[in-house]
Amino acid sequence: MEQEGMLVQSIYYGRIGSEATERLLERFGNDGSFLLRDSETMPGAYCLCVRKAPFVHTYRLVHCTDGWCLQTSGGSLQTFRTLETLIESYRRGTASGVSIAPLTDPLVRTRLQYISFGQEFIYMEMSNSSSSVY
Repeated sequence: MEQEGMLVQSIYYGRIGSEATERLLERFGNDGSFLLRDSETMPGAYCLCVRKAPFVHTYRLVHCTDGWCLQTSGGSLQTFRTLETLIESYRRGTASGVSIAPLTDPLVRTRLQYISFGQEFIYMEMSNSSSSVY
């Protein structure tokens, strides 16, 4: 993950489960909010999770021989050198082959603090002068 760009690093939530992801996106996201997490069922793969009310859509990103691709029921499609270029291509609408929910609002990990013992999320907006907790 350290080889990836700033976008991927900022939206990567690690081993967060699908239910917690849905709660996060429903509570703090808007239509088009998205994040990246580890796949629970396929080691080495990631899930790109996007809120498009009333659902959270999940897309599996798998490592192929030439890079990364979005896995579909019909197999894999376009390949990208990095996760960052894959996400940015779908975000700009330049990726070919499959249409996914619009990626408009990255749910930046540093804005959220996860309190594991309480299973609660706190949204933190950072500014130059002070921080607010919502």
